Amino acid sequence: MTAAAPVERRFRKGDAESTALYSPCLRYRYALSRVWDATAPRLLYIMLNPSTATEQQNDPTIERCERRARALGFGGFRACNLFAWRETSPALLKRAEAPVGPANDRILTDSLGWIGPGGLVLCGWGVHGSHLDRGATVAEMLRASGAPLAHLGLTRDGAPRHPLYIAYAMQPQPWSASRD
Repeated sequence: MTAAAPVERRFRKGDAESTALYSPCLRYRYALSRVWDATAPRLLYIMLNPSTATEQQNDPTIERCERRARALGFGGFRACNLFAWRETSPALLKRAEAPVGPANDRILTDSLGWIGPGGLVLCGWGVHGSHLDRGATVAEMLRASGAPLAHLGLTRDGAPRHPLYIAYAMQPQPWSASRD
């Protein structure tokens, strides 16, 4: 069984063209992009799961992601996640019947090409990425892609830290995405 085609919604937010990809039921958000300079390299965040941000409105995480991408000199960013289920609580996310989402892996893979030359994949799913072994599964997919991977610090268990509470002074560090 194949996943239904994602619903694409667009919005102009300030100087940025914003695009979001949702499931037809809107419970899954597969990708959220903001592009302010289409000629510059792009930053792809891979985090835990989407919260309340939309193509029209930032939530605290997406606001921070946008500010970091601009400060690092990227022309845009896209936020994808281990789990596409829209939820504000990791505890409730873990109770979801199918938190990954039927089109999530395909859109994650497609997004690796979206960054273009000079782009970067910034991983930041934190400790909850261990749910369903999803962090390890996606890390392997990323490693196999050959895309340039980075993090903003690692947890004790080696998971890339979520970017929300990481200071802007912290620069992305190369990441091998290995289990070591």
